[in-house]
Amino acid sequence: MDGIEIIDSRFKPFVLPNAPLEALGTGFRWLEGPVWFADLDCLLVSDLPNNRIMRWTESSGISLFRQPSGYANGHTRDREGRLIGCSHLDRCVYRTELDGRITVLADRYQKKRLNSPNDVVVKSDGTIWFSDPPYGIGNDYEGSRCEAELPSNLYRFDPRDGKLSVVADDFQGPNGLCFSPDERRLYVAETGVPSAMDPLQYLRVFDVSAEGARLSNPRVFHKVEPGFTDGMRCDEDGNIWSSAGDGVHCIDPLGELIGKIKVPSVVANLTFGGRHRSRLFICGSHTLYAIYVNRRGAGHP
Repeated sequence: MDGIEIIDSRFKPFVLPNAPLEALGTGFRWLEGPVWFADLDCLLVSDLPNNRIMRWTESSGISLFRQPSGYANGHTRDREGRLIGCSHLDRCVYRTELDGRITVLADRYQKKRLNSPNDVVVKSDGTIWFSDPPYGIGNDYEGSRCEAELPSNLYRFDPRDGKLSVVADDFQGPNGLCFSPDERRLYVAETGVPSAMDPLQYLRVFDVSAEGARLSNPRVFHKVEPGFTDGMRCDEDGNIWSSAGDGVHCIDPLGELIGKIKVPSVVANLTFGGRHRSRLFICGSHTLYAIYVNRRGAGHP
């Protein structure tokens, strides 16, 4: 199959011989933070350096959803269907209410400003987990150059009591993250710091405690090559679909690479969407792609 690399025979039934990679729109600067709205049959995606969020629908194609966006990066939805987003410029995690109002959920930890929240997921208990690397404050292209006040932590925010807590603090640059379908694992991309002498770049995994609030047993899960891992999603069987320098890599729950979907440009992020959550939307640098696969995304946002 053109554009498909079968590394393990288990990957062959995951892809469809008559479902090509499609370009849905191009001319962006750097696409990030895709999130599917099944009830509205649309995809939202950040055009990060252009400080805007775009909307895609099958019937109308690409249109503008929000500008300025606060240099929005990662997105997800909470259990009430509200948009949860990460703002590089405002250095916060925010929620778009159903009436369109914006509510800042977290912008400080112990009275110090967050760096530039990057990616975000919502657990089934409603808690919001997000990464906070310095990428949006290292230059003016994706935010605004500022001094970091905090380390590059991984956080958990509980909207019920407003408590923000650090769940992991040993990262150079935490990036994309997703829970396994049973939420017993949390996968986190360690993208590192480009200016570091020895930047760490791999996919890590943590065990999630029984009560769902703490992480333990951190370990390297997989090294993505070429390039590095950024955004990722799990399918319903626990396979991880990760961004990479040459496209999308499919990694089994044991950390073994089983196949690739080749994309003409570096992939930053991806998400499952469509009627059965079996269409993979891919942020390929300047172009938004999609491909139907024979797997469905996990049930959480």
